[in-house]
Amino acid sequence: MTRLQDKVAIVTGGSSGFGRATAVRFATEGARVVVADLDEEGGDATVGLVAEVGGEAELVVGDISTAAGAERVVGRALD
Repeated sequence: MTRLQDKVAIVTGGSSGFGRATAVRFATEGARVVVADLDEEGGDATVGLVAEVGGEAELVVGDISTAAGAERVVGRALD
């Protein structure tokens, strides 16, 4: 069993850079990943990279600096 098995990780800014690397790393450790970002194209690419390492990810496009955006991301993670 990997360290994050049966866990869900929310990764903000997950469409590139450190956020993308974090999403992929969490997936390799067994977490299901919710990628949150405004950049849909980059977020989709991150979801694809997670799938390539055998992980599961979902993209939520939105602005988490707003209450509504943050609630949407957390809601998807809880689902």
